[in-house]
Amino acid sequence: MSSDFEAYEQDFGTITAEITNKIGRIPKLSGEEKTQLVLNVDKQLEEVRELLEQMDLEVREIPIQSRAMYNSRLKSYKQEMEKLEKDFKRSRIAYSDEVRNELLGDDAGSSESQRAHLLDNTEKLERSSRRLEAGYQIAVETGTEGVREVYRRQIGRCFSLLCS
Repeated sequence: MSSDFEAYEQDFGTITAEITNKIGRIPKLSGEEKTQLVLNVDKQLEEVRELLEQMDLEVREIPIQSRAMYNSRLKSYKQEMEKLEKDFKRSRIAYSDEVRNELLGDDAGSSESQRAHLLDNTEKLERSSRRLEAGYQIAVETGTEGVREVYRRQIGRCFSLLCS
């Protein structure tokens, strides 16, 4: 049984070395070649996942006295797999950023004009907000005075009705 595990270890080493090499090449490529390489790495990562599952099954069949050693090796391989997946994700993100910049343009002048436009609009919005707040305050004050006047008139009428 341990010979099967060791064969899986060799396969793991070979495939992960290929994946590492390809992950390093992803940012340097473009177009269809890059897309194909990303798909290829994705397939190989799936192979490694399946290989780790097989290794896990093999470890369960190994006698208890040897199992701890194989479990620690398997744990190490799983950690290496997680690192590969993170590296692959980073290379894909770099790929996505490159495509985004290509589509949207990476023009610094355009960015500065957009920033200036945004600042102008922000200033206009702040001025408008201040004017609205001032108008609201006037309306509240006017409304309060108006309500007081209505109450005075009503009280005056009631008083005049009572007195007459």
